[in-house]
Amino acid sequence: MIRRHFLALAATTVLAFGLGGAAQAEDDFIVVQSTTSTQNSGLFDHILPIFTEKTGIEVRVVAVGTGQAIKNAANGDGDVLFVHAKPAEEKFVAQGHGLARSDVMYNDFVIVGPPADPAGVAGMSDVVAALTRIAEAEAPFASRGDDSGTNKAELRLWAATGIDARAASGEWYRETGSGMGATLNTGTAMGAYIMTDRATWIAFGNKGDYQIAVEGDAKMFNQYGIILVDPEMHGNVKAEAGQSFIDWVLSDEGQAAIAGYKVDGQQLFFPNAG
Repeated sequence: MIRRHFLALAATTVLAFGLGGAAQAEDDFIVVQSTTSTQNSGLFDHILPIFTEKTGIEVRVVAVGTGQAIKNAANGDGDVLFVHAKPAEEKFVAQGHGLARSDVMYNDFVIVGPPADPAGVAGMSDVVAALTRIAEAEAPFASRGDDSGTNKAELRLWAATGIDARAASGEWYRETGSGMGATLNTGTAMGAYIMTDRATWIAFGNKGDYQIAVEGDAKMFNQYGIILVDPEMHGNVKAEAGQSFIDWVLSDEGQAAIAGYKVDGQQLFFPNAG
């Protein structure tokens, strides 16, 4: 559907400027399927103008949950996939939808909570023990519930507790079906605990009196990867321009741009290409 929209846009350009102008417009941009957490953090607003100024290639980001981004890319609706769910990314490549996957950067997940801390988890670093306490207390917990990279990571952690949190969906466990920013807004309004990537939390402007309650567990590591959608599987992929973006992101310049993005003096992502 996204691709059809862009093709319709190109057709309009043909009428307005002629075939040559349309071809130029088509070549001037790529579509990157990525995540709401990356978009909400402000990272793309920081790095994409640098890439565009260097190459003349505009990058149009479709920001959805990782699961949806992978589905979109598997349908050929995009040139590059830039998400954070490594097993799902590797499956995407194994199924022939994408070429080699590369690590780009990492940060971590945290659990934020209200000052009342009804489950008594503030200051904990053992995330499995903290989630167990939240479930035992039946304290409100807001989940994205959208098959995003964050949601996938959260469900893996719940599985480690042996607790089926989703069985309590609609009770103390609330699934928003929304992106990270929207889930933070919903969760803080209802006084719930929320698992979020740290970058989105730092950039989030509606924290109120919420604080990070649980952090520092190696199980909350959050790796991002990048993949060129396979042009042999999907003939509309702009392989050369898409690979140019990937090469830049993985280059010293791109990695330095990622490292240089800070909010309130805090670095949000840590490059680790190669």
